[in-house]
Amino acid sequence: MSLGELKGVMAGAGFFARFHADAWNRTAGARIAAVADLDLARARAFAAEWAIPAVYADASAMLAREKPDFLDIVTGPAAHRPLTELAASEKVTVISQKPMAPTMEDCLAMTEACERAGVRLLIHENWRWQPWYRESKRIDLSGALGRVFHLAFRMRTGDGRGAEPYPVQPYFRGMRRLLIYETLVHFLDTFRFLGGEIRSLYCQAARVNPVIAGEDCALIQLNFAGGAHGLIDANRISGPLPAEPAFGAFRMEGDSAMLRMTGDGRLFLTPYGEPEREHVYDIPQCGYKGDSIVALHTHFVDCLRNNRLCESEAREYLATVRAVFAAYESAETNRPIRLS
Repeated sequence: MSLGELKGVMAGAGFFARFHADAWNRTAGARIAAVADLDLARARAFAAEWAIPAVYADASAMLAREKPDFLDIVTGPAAHRPLTELAASEKVTVISQKPMAPTMEDCLAMTEACERAGVRLLIHENWRWQPWYRESKRIDLSGALGRVFHLAFRMRTGDGRGAEPYPVQPYFRGMRRLLIYETLVHFLDTFRFLGGEIRSLYCQAARVNPVIAGEDCALIQLNFAGGAHGLIDANRISGPLPAEPAFGAFRMEGDSAMLRMTGDGRLFLTPYGEPEREHVYDIPQCGYKGDSIVALHTHFVDCLRNNRLCESEAREYLATVRAVFAAYESAETNRPIRLS
């Protein structure tokens, strides 16, 4: 791909698309030339808000006319496969939001369609790009923690309570697979980033709020290939509203020290035998969750312009997808699932 400025187009002008548009406007080396949405009025309002030159109701027409370097898909998961296959047929690189697709078959088909077409499929997984996790990784790589043997995240948000939960994204209420598929996919991917590949997992899931279709509470125990253990303890009932930026508390425990993260992204380091002290680092105050989307978009642009491997290439990201579907299999069968 050319080293010049990349021309991108977006599919989707809904709630989360605004975070993408804001980030693209602040990412060097790329620009968004058009947006498509089935709701043309919404697309027009979105384009006006984010200074996007062209508007379409049909993504096919947009790709044919604009001939972009990449398509950024920010629609619901059900549209990801057809839009990806459409872009692949036009030899256009794809950036697709998570969840990657509703089924493992869909995810594999998307990956293979892009591989056959000779274009790249990058998954927009921004969680691991939140600055508190990048800094946690840096601290671990420095050797300060020693051999890490335990990782844990306790997620609590309060937006799933009451008769009308998830007011910002009300379609969540009808999703038959919700918490793990839509939210904990972030943590499974971030745990892979911090702890390495997942060897096996055991999951228990439940629905606390009876007005929704899917699960809103889950416990996932993880075994990592490197020998560490992990725990994700999550619900969208008993936490604060609005949620804290990091959605909860995280810790990494090694044989030399423990690292603790608070809900606002602050980090605290405890070398064993010494008192806990705050590890001060820079946390951007603009954008989405520590400006993680700009960090991810900058990574995408660098990888596309310089033909470098992305952290979330589709083929690599399938390991995260497998972990998501394995969690449901485990919850349904009440047994641990080994991941190949």
